[in-house]
Amino acid sequence: MNRTKRIKRLVVPVLFAVYMLTLFRVILFKYGSIDIDFLWYRLQKNVENPEYSMSRMQFGNFIPLKTISDTVLSPTSHEVINLIGNILAFMPYGIFLLLLSKCKSIKLIGVIIRSLGVSLLLELLQVYFSIGNYDVDDIILNTSGGLLGYCVFRMYGKYVGLKR
Repeated sequence: MNRTKRIKRLVVPVLFAVYMLTLFRVILFKYGSIDIDFLWYRLQKNVENPEYSMSRMQFGNFIPLKTISDTVLSPTSHEVINLIGNILAFMPYGIFLLLLSKCKSIKLIGVIIRSLGVSLLLELLQVYFSIGNYDVDDIILNTSGGLLGYCVFRMYGKYVGLKR
């Protein structure tokens, strides 16, 4: 194996790990510091009082496309940034899935399922640790971002010197 391939085999997984840590930090902590004591406190509170987590779910959005349509119909800068940010945040995920798959053979459905799974995990962690609200539209947007990143890389990755 030549030196470039060995470096790529090391660098891509490291970049993926950094990306995932950054993604979790941004979504769960909104650019704040990661406070383990705070998370531990929230975890204990929710274990001792499961109704607390359930009450948080009441404030969530379970209606697909509600937040998206509200944003399109009455856009505010914050909501538009949130909408676009949810897509952009997951685009690298779709690219990394392709770069990390054996023989670059990951299928579209695999990208959808994995993007959906990570997004759902993040939404549930926000509720469980009481650090955000559940929104099914975030899952839709994040999954779309992973899918978009995958498709863009499939089409154009070869033009920037990256093989699929």
